[in-house]
Amino acid sequence: MNIKNAKEEIRNTVRAYLQRDESGDYRIPPIRQRPLLLMGPPGIGKTQIIGQVARECGVALVAYTITHHTRQSAIGLPFIRKKTYGGREYSVTEYTMSEIIASVYDKMERTGLREGILFIDEINCVSETLVPTMLQFLQGKTFGNQKVPEGWVIVAAGNPPEYNRSAREFDIVTLDRVRRIDVEPDFGAWKEYAYRQSIHGSILSYLEIRRENFYRIETTPDGVQFATARGWEDLSEMIGMREALGLEVGQELVLQYIQNTAVAKDFANYYELYNKYREDYHVDEILNGKFSERAVAKLQHARFDERLSVIGLLLSRLNERFRQADATDRLTDAVFRGLKDWKALLPETDGAPDALLLRLARQMEEELAARKETGRTDREEETVAHRCARALEGYAKALRKAEGQAADAFSFVKERFGEDVARRKDEIASVSAMLEHAFDFMAVAFGESQEMVVFVTELTANFYSAKFILQNGCGPYDTYSRDLMPGEQRKKILEEIDGLPLSGNGEKP
Repeated sequence: MNIKNAKEEIRNTVRAYLQRDESGDYRIPPIRQRPLLLMGPPGIGKTQIIGQVARECGVALVAYTITHHTRQSAIGLPFIRKKTYGGREYSVTEYTMSEIIASVYDKMERTGLREGILFIDEINCVSETLVPTMLQFLQGKTFGNQKVPEGWVIVAAGNPPEYNRSAREFDIVTLDRVRRIDVEPDFGAWKEYAYRQSIHGSILSYLEIRRENFYRIETTPDGVQFATARGWEDLSEMIGMREALGLEVGQELVLQYIQNTAVAKDFANYYELYNKYREDYHVDEILNGKFSERAVAKLQHARFDERLSVIGLLLSRLNERFRQADATDRLTDAVFRGLKDWKALLPETDGAPDALLLRLARQMEEELAARKETGRTDREEETVAHRCARALEGYAKALRKAEGQAADAFSFVKERFGEDVARRKDEIASVSAMLEHAFDFMAVAFGESQEMVVFVTELTANFYSAKFILQNGCGPYDTYSRDLMPGEQRKKILEEIDGLPLSGNGEKP
């Protein structure tokens, strides 16, 4: 199965294993809760989805790469204890608690969460001395003589031997005690994730044209050469930083991430073309409603891969704005909730409304730190929370600066929040206009063609664009998606995001 389906299977398993009956016992007894064993090639996202599942299920996560451990850290250190049997005293070997089991208890103490996922990566690539320990772990859920606490779901991951020389095959006895999930690379499934992560547009456009280069591992006379999903994602981060710093992105840099000479050279050449198309077609001007007949004619006579690249440029630029609009939306909603709490507490304050705002901002930061500790937040949520706290601090400073001029503190802050809401509406209007301009250009250049189908399909599949259109509407999108996209396909994609509220708490400021 692909990585998206594997994530869904793990999430459903965690939910099933943690279901309790009327007596408070687990409906599936822990002894029957088989560990999950993810097997698949490296770099396809096996490790990443575990953190996402833990966050979405609201449970703790302890993750270890077992190849970094020795037998002692896995099962504990031996010590001698005196015991009496049949009236005679004997010296008996026991073991200290395993570092891994201790980490589970530490996580429970720090977070207050009694249930979680214990994730062991590269489980079939351990040293010879650790093999029996790993078999014991999968079969009996113990490290040494220490048992994994109840309420902790075991997930392990490994690479098949063809991808890792040190990998071992598990025997039938072990495999008969786990749930094995074989994961294969799938560009379509990864692309959904890539949109959420804002993977660089050049990479998405390139892989749309060269899907065979998304994941490649091959043995050549010069050794093993490969391109992986992890490599493309890390390369995307670096391209973004190099562009921000005005630095070159060349084949040597690409080869550091995509360690397949042919693929790295091909992408480096494409990246140059991608930037050339951006200049040739003046993509930003198109989105501002200005495009020339010359640009339209040039695109109409271009090869299909050039057309796809230009569509990719339009989508990439739009996605930046969709994501920014979503962040502004979430921030405005978070500030609204903060101010709502502030208003409710104002009657109880000692006459220092600015100090109360600062206290709420500090509390917000503390709650964020607690969520980070339990793994219940991601980078986007952290950014919104930090910006919300800064916004509340800004209102507090403005109040303090106004001094006697702000007789009614709430009205004073409400007015400034109103200005922020107005800016939010302006941003939405601006992004909506850009989207309509893109449709205008596509209609003139292609009409109801295959290229328009691609454009509409990508807007529907992209989380941020689909969410923006669902909340704010877009006439041309409705028209073309109804006429060009298969009804069931459009319905299925829209149903996936239909549960999204219009704002973070379902309220409008």
